[in-house]
Amino acid sequence: MNEGRLTSYSRVTLSRIMTAVDVNLYGTVHGGILMKFVDDVAGAAAARHSGGTAVTAAIDEIVFLEPVRVGDLVHAYAQVNWTGSSSMEVGVKLAAERWDVVATEPLTVATAYLVFVAVDVAGHPRNVPPVVPENVDDERRFREALIRREHRLSRRAAIQKARAE
Repeated sequence: MNEGRLTSYSRVTLSRIMTAVDVNLYGTVHGGILMKFVDDVAGAAAARHSGGTAVTAAIDEIVFLEPVRVGDLVHAYAQVNWTGSSSMEVGVKLAAERWDVVATEPLTVATAYLVFVAVDVAGHPRNVPPVVPENVDDERRFREALIRREHRLSRRAAIQKARAE
């Protein structure tokens, strides 16, 4: 097994100005545009941590907190929170700088948790290095990722049991 990698090793930030082509019928940025942005930054963090190709296995949760508007500069922050043998949970935060408001801090507009699996050139799962939390926030994220994993596994088992009946 590979050596562990600190959480900071996987951290990625992408930034993008939202434009008129990103707008939905309500005049705000379409949720699908933001979801792709979330997947892009999470994929970059997973690839960085695993040292190669990683594919999206699940979007565990995405929460839209505030609307995003045309002209907003949106920053996507991602890091690997937890690792299994070949899978990784990546946490993402989207924060917007409003084009028409002077603020000291960007506004958090969405959060998400995604599961990625590292794959080899044939598309088969491959081992990933363990993530090593660096501080109390990283340790909390690691523990919470374990809770989300347990929920995913128990939900899957319950659904399989119900289908078998």
